[in-house]
Amino acid sequence: MQWEVVIGLEVHVQLNTKSKIFSGSSTAFGAEPNRQANAFDVALPGVLPVMNREAVEKAIRFGLSIGAKVNRTSIFARKNYFYPDLPKGYQISQFELPVVEGGTLAIQVGDQEKIVELTRAHLEEDAGKSLHEDFHGMSGIDLNRAGTPLLEIVSEPVMRSSAEASAYGRALHSLVTWLDICDGNMQEGSFRMDANVSVRPKGETKLGTRCEVKNVNSFKFLEKAIDYEVRRQIELIEDGGKVVQETRLYDPDRDETRSMRSKEDAHDYRYFPDPDLLPLQISEAWIERVKAALPELPQALKVRFMDVYSLPVADASQLSSNKALASFYEATVQALGGEGKLVANWVLGEVMAQLNREEKSISDCPVSAVQLAGLLRRIQDNTISSKIAKDVLAAMWAGEGEADAVIEAKGLKQITDTGAIESMIDEVLVNNAAMIAEYKSGKEKAFNALVGQCMKASKGKANPAQVNALLKQKLDS
Repeated sequence: MQWEVVIGLEVHVQLNTKSKIFSGSSTAFGAEPNRQANAFDVALPGVLPVMNREAVEKAIRFGLSIGAKVNRTSIFARKNYFYPDLPKGYQISQFELPVVEGGTLAIQVGDQEKIVELTRAHLEEDAGKSLHEDFHGMSGIDLNRAGTPLLEIVSEPVMRSSAEASAYGRALHSLVTWLDICDGNMQEGSFRMDANVSVRPKGETKLGTRCEVKNVNSFKFLEKAIDYEVRRQIELIEDGGKVVQETRLYDPDRDETRSMRSKEDAHDYRYFPDPDLLPLQISEAWIERVKAALPELPQALKVRFMDVYSLPVADASQLSSNKALASFYEATVQALGGEGKLVANWVLGEVMAQLNREEKSISDCPVSAVQLAGLLRRIQDNTISSKIAKDVLAAMWAGEGEADAVIEAKGLKQITDTGAIESMIDEVLVNNAAMIAEYKSGKEKAFNALVGQCMKASKGKANPAQVNALLKQKLDS
């Protein structure tokens, strides 16, 4: 039997406000346990929540960026459940009327673009954190995180592979950091993904029983968790069993998911409007102010890069996936005065490869956009070849100066003098009679070998195009 995979993602985005969503406590990461929890956060009797305006504004910002409906009135509700790190016995969230409804997000999977529909995005407070280590067999509770503002973003179940889910997660991560509503730090829990996974026979329209894989904090693990869960469900059904709706955790050390608890439905939480919070009212004027302040968005930037710089979709997608990367690329193009494709090749090629080796981001690149443009200018005017340029970039990376200084200090200028190149070619031909005979007998590989010998003789400095043309002329004459 052929199976179809159905995936929806719920992503908890921690909003980068200075204070919590309903109290004035700091949201800074890394404080000593329980140092950033005030009377409201620890649920002392008689304290009341006060709405954080900045959290609402960041939610509006997100809603506008995905073309969603921003509800002019939205309601906060109490989501009731009992857990040690939730001192009130309920979480303030949104249920029937969220702040954001609908919207779409474009994702790139290989060469294919797909539009993912979103269900909603609602504001809520985070819970505290249970600590299970260094307590001599006991657990501790840290309420520093309790009340941190979250925007929970829920997609429709329209993804059909782990690759699509990962692409969606990456695109969403890029967008929320681009909008500056979240720092995107997955290690600190600022961006946490829950994957709802089910399978059904190919052609079936009814959804299968879903399992939720909770709190995945890397895109690599997201793909692995989904792939494992899909295999588990298919094998279970084909062996005559039934998938049980439950919440599961992914164990990266064992590369498997394991059961955590039975999955609750909405009615289990006994949602009801929070009597301590008035309905949230968002005016048209407020929405217009937020809209006017929006930056150019990734999808629009991708289209512009393709139109203005004639980039293929793959290059434009990569360059528009990160705001700092897009800015570096465009600054380099402007400093060079054009040549968008040449710049894209170098930024996505040599520059990103070296940054990845050093586990650095483009913001940490030791070669500035202006410096990179200076190097590429020397390729354009044939001062150096592309091969030599890689050596120059390595020297610039190590702090040895601008491109011109490195080229001069190391004597790397390309040899373009026809007489000098002809002299090298003549010497190579004298010493490689066998290769000449092979070329004359029709073996094209022999020509490439002779070109290699000429470049070796010039220590890589001869202009490759001139070498090819002059060598061909001499061999065929």
